[in-house]
Amino acid sequence: MNILTFSTLFPNCKQPNNAVFVKHRMAAVHRNFDVNLRVVAPVPYFPNIPGHFFNKWKIYTEIPLKENIDGIDVYHPRYIVTPKVGMALYGYFMFLGALNQVARIHKAFPFDIIDAHYIYPDGLAAVLLGRFYKKPVVLSARGTDINLFPQFNTIRPLIRWTLKKTDHVIAVCESLKEIMVNLGTSQNKVSVIPNGIDPDIFKPIAQQDARIKLGLSQKEKILISVGALIERKGIHILIDSLKEIKNQGKLTFITYIIGKGEQRDNLQKTIDLHSLQDKIKLLGEVKNSDLPHWYNAADLFFLGSSREGWPNVVSESLACGTPVIATNVNGTPEILCSEEYGILVNRDAQSFAGGILAGFNKTWDREKIIEYGQSRPWSVVAKEVFTVFQRILAIHAISCTL
Repeated sequence: MNILTFSTLFPNCKQPNNAVFVKHRMAAVHRNFDVNLRVVAPVPYFPNIPGHFFNKWKIYTEIPLKENIDGIDVYHPRYIVTPKVGMALYGYFMFLGALNQVARIHKAFPFDIIDAHYIYPDGLAAVLLGRFYKKPVVLSARGTDINLFPQFNTIRPLIRWTLKKTDHVIAVCESLKEIMVNLGTSQNKVSVIPNGIDPDIFKPIAQQDARIKLGLSQKEKILISVGALIERKGIHILIDSLKEIKNQGKLTFITYIIGKGEQRDNLQKTIDLHSLQDKIKLLGEVKNSDLPHWYNAADLFFLGSSREGWPNVVSESLACGTPVIATNVNGTPEILCSEEYGILVNRDAQSFAGGILAGFNKTWDREKIIEYGQSRPWSVVAKEVFTVFQRILAIHAISCTL
């Protein structure tokens, strides 16, 4: 089987942490089955213009047209992006920008199926490529592409068309499947295949050893959160909840927040304003390979998102044996399906504070958490995905003979 994976959600040399879950899933398919794989990961076109104003976009000029990541050839064709306007055209721009590169790949690598991630704009571009090459297309819904974008009047009909024309859809959680069915997609056209974890990386380490590795105190209780510093992740609400816990005289733990984003400066100002510098640390981005030490060093993990697909950070924390406090949204309650693994909270400071304090006061069975967290490795996910590809290729072969 020759597979062409198509998505902007793929790591590159300048953004090594970008959507690593897509890479892990397809690398597992590549590793466990008799398949050949190429990846097309378009990036926005941006001219190399001097000036600090364009720093956010300059990174795209530094990404090569082709690179090899963990033994997989990855191509980065450029496509036009008009920031904040014209989003309804992004799928067409991506299709046109990738067409010549995909043609060159197809000549040397006649792919059998297109595996695309993110319904819009990536999925629309992939469906157009599938129609151009008469190849079946399997799309994967990841989160924002389904739980937010359909709310935009200009995007909703494009998403509906994309879902109608694709051969099959993989949703990472039941919540996303329900939304797609409500958009008019047949139940039979959607498979739910949650993400997995790498048990060789995300595994229990003695807390003492993890803290020594990171230079952390052995005495203090630790809460960690991992995610972009954007409104959706709720770090601003977390800080408000910690202020409330401080006012109650119960802030006896330190919080480490891992991630970068546009809210960092404002978050730090709020921390300083409430004299929480000793209790809340913004660490910035850390290497993915360092995350297991942080999970293992912590007593609790926190996620305060307003929406999610299948948040891998929750699965990774559980695989290391660290219980989770998280908002009750989308795929998160599907992971935290028992109070033995974590506590679900509403998205407000009072509920965050109550959940965090309850988490620190609870006696957790970490061996049970580890057993559950380690139960879904990427090899299991790969088998489920490969089975879908086989079925869709069989159906496509029959339809071509009719």
